[in-house]
Amino acid sequence: MVHWSSIRLSKNTVTGGWVKLTHNTLLQRINQHQHLRNLRNKLLHLHACLLKTERIAYEQVSGRLSSGELLQLVISHEQFAWLHRISELVVQIDEMLCADEPISLEDVQNLMAAARALIIPSEVGSVFARKYYAALQHEPDVVLAHAGVLELLAAKA
Repeated sequence: MVHWSSIRLSKNTVTGGWVKLTHNTLLQRINQHQHLRNLRNKLLHLHACLLKTERIAYEQVSGRLSSGELLQLVISHEQFAWLHRISELVVQIDEMLCADEPISLEDVQNLMAAARALIIPSEVGSVFARKYYAALQHEPDVVLAHAGVLELLAAKA
């Protein structure tokens, strides 16, 4: 028997009607949101480590950068463009977390699969995969951040 206090009503965005949410359903949604927030934070940390690596490489050739100059380069310079792939994943997570409708398990699984596919380093793959591979070979901070993302992706949402 389900106790009345463990049932909540939620607006069903597909049918426009109200549906019952049990305590377990609410916990599942809370866990999904927390998992996505954790993934977002891990991806941001990985992005920061990769950005630091790319900044150092750029500064060795072109000289010291201010924060404003770095921001402009991150937005528009070809050398930093490969990092946009991680930024795009973070934006997708933010959009899911801020959406009015509930996050479907399928959406979470698709996002997790996209993250897994993205962070596969390769010497011969895409530009991202090659640059990611090189960063993993030379930067311990990138290796640790990569491990953190992998660990989270291995966990159930």
